[in-house]
Amino acid sequence: QVQLVESGGGYVQTGGSLRLSCVISGRTLTNYAVGWFRQASGKEREFVATIRWTGGSTRHQDSVRGRFTISKESAKNTVYLQMNSLKPEDTARYYCAAGQGIIFSDYVRPSRYNYWGQGTQVTVSS
Repeated sequence: QVQLVESGGGYVQTGGSLRLSCVISGRTLTNYAVGWFRQASGKEREFVATIRWTGGSTRHQDSVRGRFTISKESAKNTVYLQMNSLKPEDTARYYCAAGQGIIFSDYVRPSRYNYWGQGTQVTVSS
């Protein structure tokens, strides 16, 4: 099995910053990507950012581009999501996920990721 554990969520005021971490453990995956998704109360789960493990290329949702940055530290099996200039509309539970063999156009689809963490709550007050 593959396990993903998120951490780093919390309460911040508008304009604040948080860094989320996702530690990946378990069996080795090949040709995989790690993504961040979020789900606000009453909303569908939506794509935030993703990174390919091999090569490290990234994609970010338009609404977070320039404010959020996904990165990885391979030696620690960890993916990060640096969140700056947080807004109340960023309030959601943030999930880390991993998937294999995801084609470029499908990186934004939650259904293409097979392994999910339990999530970490981010709350941004106005």
